[in-house]
Amino acid sequence: MPRRWGWVALVVMIALIGAACGQRQAAVEKAKVRVQLKWVTQAQFAGYYAAKEKGYYDQESLEVTIVPGGPDIVPEQVVAGGGAEFGLDWLPSLLASRDQGVPLVNIAQIFQYSGMRELSNKDSGIKTPADWKGKKIAVWFGGNEFALLATLEKYKQDKDVTLVKQPFDMNLLLKKEVDAAAAMTYNEYKQVLDGGWKAEDIVVIDFNQEGTAMLEDGIFVKEDFLKDAKNKDIAARFLRATMKGWEFCKDKPGECVDIVVKQSPTLPKAHQEWMMAEINKLIWGPPVPKTTIGKMDADSFKRTAEIALKFGVIKKAADEKAYTTEIYEMATKK
Repeated sequence: MPRRWGWVALVVMIALIGAACGQRQAAVEKAKVRVQLKWVTQAQFAGYYAAKEKGYYDQESLEVTIVPGGPDIVPEQVVAGGGAEFGLDWLPSLLASRDQGVPLVNIAQIFQYSGMRELSNKDSGIKTPADWKGKKIAVWFGGNEFALLATLEKYKQDKDVTLVKQPFDMNLLLKKEVDAAAAMTYNEYKQVLDGGWKAEDIVVIDFNQEGTAMLEDGIFVKEDFLKDAKNKDIAARFLRATMKGWEFCKDKPGECVDIVVKQSPTLPKAHQEWMMAEINKLIWGPPVPKTTIGKMDADSFKRTAEIALKFGVIKKAADEKAYTTEIYEMATKK
């Protein structure tokens, strides 16, 4: 008889623990939040779509609306104006907004490496940036040119090249009207291959290796959003689910591409598959990053901020208040 009652007590205790856990889960109010992307729906943002599709946001009691970007959308303006709680953009854009008095702060750095490159055909004679002297070098302006400018200065070539404003395609390079052109590893590099060039004929200048790369996709919020402890918790839950989404894309890139294509078949699936593979490299490596996904690397921030100041993106030096690792630490409980 005592043994039977022991089992009954155990069952009751398990039921009570389960009920308590359910009450704690219910106590976490489901929050509605929006995240403003930098560009249109594509594999560059697969981790967010995966987190939503696989229920990771739901598991964190979040109802997340993912808002695609476009050529006329500035994520910093959207977040500052209250159109979204979270924004996604390159760090120099965030620093420029802060420099103009817009109180935004980076809470998570997703890309640990820059995807921007400068491409040439090997028949141009270019092997390193030192060979750019006297050449026509194309780049996108409007905020995308600063890694190139920093590299030109490094090699003391800033007055010895002809800079050409690059359209958002690779035709100038493909037609050999310029000697080098900018490309993202996850997009325009594939366009060059699709244009008939072979990988062995392409010379790639990697700004990460040159030490002149600037940080790209990071998540930011308004500073005053974090003054409320409830919002800090929401941000940590959002980041935790988002990182889980990106981990899923690392392990199952094909499924992530299917999720993205289902959302918007803007780009061909083969192009999205290429993009997914390259985006994973920017997050996870190789080489293995100094910090993990979501955590800002202080040295990378400093390099980006110094380049931004040197080339007039910002007028005064950026301070470390432009980012915080507190939300990352809350999300990972480290």
